[in-house]
Amino acid sequence: MTRRLHLNAFLMGVGHHEAAWRHPRTEPARLTDVRHYQELARIAERGKLDSVFLADGVALQGNVAHNALGGLEPLTLLSALAAVTDHIGLIATVSTTYNEPFHVARKFASLDHISGGRAGWNIVTSAGEAEAGNFGIERPSHARRYARAAEFLEVTRKLWDSWEDGAILRDRAAGRYADTGKIHPIEHAGEHFAVRGPLNTSRPPQGHPLLVQAGSSEDGKEFAAHYAEAVFTAQQTLEEAREFYDDLKGRLAAYGRKPGELLVLPGISPIIGSTEREALLLEKELEDLIIPAYGLAQLSRMTGLDLTEGDLDGPLPDVPAETEGAQSRRKLVVDLARREHLTVRQLIGRLAGGRGHLVMAGTPEQIADRLQEWFTGGAADGFNIMPPILPGGLSDFVDHVVPELRIRGLFRHEYEGRTLRDNYGLARPRSRYEQAVAS
Repeated sequence: MTRRLHLNAFLMGVGHHEAAWRHPRTEPARLTDVRHYQELARIAERGKLDSVFLADGVALQGNVAHNALGGLEPLTLLSALAAVTDHIGLIATVSTTYNEPFHVARKFASLDHISGGRAGWNIVTSAGEAEAGNFGIERPSHARRYARAAEFLEVTRKLWDSWEDGAILRDRAAGRYADTGKIHPIEHAGEHFAVRGPLNTSRPPQGHPLLVQAGSSEDGKEFAAHYAEAVFTAQQTLEEAREFYDDLKGRLAAYGRKPGELLVLPGISPIIGSTEREALLLEKELEDLIIPAYGLAQLSRMTGLDLTEGDLDGPLPDVPAETEGAQSRRKLVVDLARREHLTVRQLIGRLAGGRGHLVMAGTPEQIADRLQEWFTGGAADGFNIMPPILPGGLSDFVDHVVPELRIRGLFRHEYEGRTLRDNYGLARPRSRYEQAVAS
């Protein structure tokens, strides 16, 4: 079978560029309007994209004085998107540090049932100090967050498996709704959690909702190799992307997994114009709307340095090697600044469009060229599309880049299945009990 791209639409407010809310092609008043997100989901489904994705955090990150922040909780919102779509996958971010496995297992099982098997979970460990402050605790160390995440996921999967597939009988004549012999307590007792089970929601249509992960630190890559089925990653160059791709795929064998069982989707923010000049003009319009004070605050958060009073036209100061925050993103930012000899002002401009993800301005053909180069060059299985402005940037991608990818035989014309796993070409996992019988 011909290998084809997988495309996810990363939906963020009115666009991924930090100045998107100031651009005349956006409507920031729609930030909490469900109809805005329903429109975006329909656009993505019109293009036959694999999925849409909502990021999330459990703190107000950034200066709301200068950016449109404060969106909707993703699982609640995705339930509303499920009602107006039929095929596109629905992926939500939920933290393992500030939730409990039973709640998360039940919510994702519910979303999978509501959507007919289209739910996906982006697993994060929540690196920010502000997030810890909202729960009255000190931020756990990087290693401890990942240790908790591993056990959290173990418990969650046990809960999804606590109802076997044949547990529901619906035998009206005999008066038996379910076979209780196929509904099991999990009796989990570990370092972080003690959970009896079973779940009070039956097994999800997909068996397990799709598991997605985005951390690129050493702990993050090891976690992804063990558990994840898709990885959202930030890479700036083809060489870096290839290195990450090979490294991650090379870790799978240690967990008894094959390369095709994990999809790598780098992020790209495409600024699209009918001509290259038109695309560059839109890029310049957005750059001119950047508020330096906001960019400095964001850069300070990424690097762990207070740069708010620093020299905008000087180089990025030395950044400490160790952090308990987001390690991989900080390294990417520092490497970008050093490799291209950027001033702080220039670095803010580069990060404004994608927070470290690749930003490219060009025609649909030029965007398709870059995606094809990375896809055929061993750097990606697909892409996490991050439109700079919404909804226009997503419409531009669907209406102009997707047809170009189809002409090249790189992307589907129609959906070939009903579930998110079908879209990604990934198998439905067998339950623990099916595995036990098979063995």
